[in-house]
Amino acid sequence: MPLLETVPNLSEGRRPEVVARLAAAASSGPGVRLLDFSSDPDHNRSVLTLAGEPESLHQGLLALYEAAIAEIDLNRHQGVHPRIGAVDVTPFVPLGDTPMEVAVAAANRLAPVVARLGLPVYLYERAARRPERTLLADIRRGGFEGLAARLADPAWAPDFGPSHPHPTAGATVIGARFFLIAFNAVLATADVSVARAIARRVRESGGGLPAVRAMGVHLASRDLAQVSMNLVDYRRTPILTALRRVEAEAAAMGTGVIETEVIGLIPEAAVRGVSAADLKLPREIPILEERLTS
Repeated sequence: MPLLETVPNLSEGRRPEVVARLAAAASSGPGVRLLDFSSDPDHNRSVLTLAGEPESLHQGLLALYEAAIAEIDLNRHQGVHPRIGAVDVTPFVPLGDTPMEVAVAAANRLAPVVARLGLPVYLYERAARRPERTLLADIRRGGFEGLAARLADPAWAPDFGPSHPHPTAGATVIGARFFLIAFNAVLATADVSVARAIARRVRESGGGLPAVRAMGVHLASRDLAQVSMNLVDYRRTPILTALRRVEAEAAAMGTGVIETEVIGLIPEAAVRGVSAADLKLPREIPILEERLTS
């Protein structure tokens, strides 16, 4: 049977008991494995990594959406990470020899079912039905607070569901994509303007590194700034290349990188020959294949 990974991002990172219930719902499909989950109070976000066959993942994700609608109210949500939904984004990623078409089919199957819960649904990346909806950042522009106005624009009518936000759960984005590495660098400064300047220089849209998206945020819990990156194709920009560029830009601005963190799991091919010390990670590199076989 084809095997998929899915990485739902949840707009909740401060209530561990809620995250635990959401993780249990997501992994409730028969044969679904919860490989990893992490929560961040500053981003107020949790990321689950699950693997399984398409049918089992479908069941678990539907249970997750139902639970998230009951548990999360975006009107009360605050955090530094952009978001438009309680379940903000749900990507499917093919594992092993599974073709991308299977991931696209899983996204297309889940989207209309989730829409029946009262959520506007956008399809993105390889499942996008319109080219301007390929990039997550373009869909999410304006955040939850600007969602009603965006949905009222006919050009941004959802692919499925109502043309108005769910009153507490907003909207959601579902798609299919290649492996993404969420990689954050904590700086030796509390000045968020420094992190934002570094992010502008590092990300592809600012003329920086290919397949790198970045933003600068302030971590209130540590009173430090962070460069938060998504490496959307490690074959174009390896993770160590991204770190070295951030370090160089930080040094040019009179600061440095204290440590880094990885959110979720990394394919072994992306870190072959690279150690945790090389990446300034305080713990071992979380390898996807090791979790799948453990």
